[in-house]
Parts: sequence; structure tokens; C-alpha cells
Amino acid sequence: MKGMKKMKKIITITLVLIIATGLMAGCSDTGEQEQISPTSTPIITIEPTAELDPGYGAVGSFENQGVEIEQMLIYAIQDEYLARAEYEYLINELIAGNPFINIIKAEENHISMLLPLFEAYGFEAPEDTSAEHLIPVESITAALETGVQAEIDNIAMYENFLEGELPDDVREVFIELRDASENHLAAFERKLSR
Repeated sequence: MKGMKKMKKIITITLVLIIATGLMAGCSDTGEQEQISPTSTPIITIEPTAELDPGYGAVGSFENQGVEIEQMLIYAIQDEYLARAEYEYLINELIAGNPFINIIKAEENHISMLLPLFEAYGFEAPEDTSAEHLIPVESITAALETGVQAEIDNIAMYENFLEGELPDDVREVFIELRDASENHLAAFERKLSR
């Protein structure tokens, strides 16, 4: 239980630092933004008062260890919905280019890999309410930092799930999604280091 409280505290501190860094970077932004061609993705607008819901996605999974397969799948798809929505928001609001454009396509694939598992096990997939859980950022740098943290959380969630007993099909999907997130993390870190 102490480990869970410590993990929650670390995540909270990390999120506060990311938001603060984003606000500071937004104030000193030179106005240089990577330009992309318009996308067909619908624009997602979020309220500046949006707060991260601790019971949603990867963050929710950290607070609720030892869950059954249905809840694992719910947390997993919520986190993939959240990544897709966050990257859509960043592409549309900040005109963020790659790696967001490439990764958003992967998030669509991740969702499509999870949905058949809900059907196979007779579970109902949750509605996509991810737009209610976004936190706005002010700069491309803050957006990349948000991407880094989202992928770190996503990887940690899948690692936690993989420690338990899972049916082979669920295990295979979780491994594939974890590995994809490791690639996404590397892409965000490369872009951030430039």
C-alpha cells in the first residue's frame, strides 16, 4: 500500500511539473511552430479547468491494482482513447506535427486491437469520454513533454497488467501495445532533445 501511495505521489508531482513547464514554455515561446497540412481530424476543445481524473486510464490503473481482465481492458482502452484525444487536440490547437501525426494513427490501431477483446470476453467497451480528461498545454515543448509522460504511464500500466495471469490473446495484445508505446516514447524523447 505504501508503494501505491508513493507511486501516486510521484505521478502527481510529475504531472504538476509538466503543467508548470508547459505554462513557462508557453510564456517564452518564440512563436516557432512546426507547420503541418490540415487534417480531417475533428477539433477537440477543452476547458482550461479540466483536471486529470485519477480514476481514468493508466493513472486509474495505478490506484486500483489487482483488477480482473474486464477492468484492465477498460483502463487500457481509456488510456488509448485519452492518447488519441490528446494528440488530436495538440495537432489542431498547437499545429503540432510529427511525431503526433504518426502516433495518432497508431492510437487508432491500438483501440482497434482492444475492441475485439471486449467482444471475445462478453464485456461492454466503455464510451469514449477522453475529451473530458484532457489538460491543455501552451507550447510544442509542453506537448512533447505531455506525450513523454503519457507513454511512460501507458508502458507502466501494461507492465503491471502483464505481471498477472492473463489469457494468451489478452497478453499478446498488451505486449504489443506496451512495445508500441516504447517506440512512441523514444520518438517523443528524440523530438524533445532537438
